[in-house]
Amino acid sequence: MSVAIDTNVLAYAEGVDDPVRQGMAKSVLRALPVTSVVLPVQVLGELFRVLTRKAKRPAPAARATVLVWQDSFPTHDTTAAALASAMDLVADHGFAVWDAVILAVSAEAGCRLLLSEDMHEGFTWRGVTIVNPFAAAQHPLLTAALGSSP
Repeated sequence: MSVAIDTNVLAYAEGVDDPVRQGMAKSVLRALPVTSVVLPVQVLGELFRVLTRKAKRPAPAARATVLVWQDSFPTHDTTAAALASAMDLVADHGFAVWDAVILAVSAEAGCRLLLSEDMHEGFTWRGVTIVNPFAAAQHPLLTAALGSSP
């Protein structure tokens, strides 16, 4: 099962804001098979912004961090078709445009899950279900992706 990762999961793994979620994010990322993870390129760009603006890391350090993530998992680019789909998600479902791009790219990449804390939990579109990996009760699809019990 392919799993896309949203920016907030990577930001937490990098120690931005919440030490408890940092441990949870790292645990989930370690448990997922590397070949099943997809990073939309949009997520990497957003991570760079979070690291430089919110975490106040120098740009060279943020760039190095983003490149490590880029080298750790397969990435998927934003295509013109994904952008068109993202605009439909904005118009039809009220998504923020950059969240919609991430969801559209995740669908294009054939993902079954999109792990995100701040999108529409449980929303399914084109076969991709948005799951909060930090929820108190683990979603059954995340359990299946991790190959563990809730």
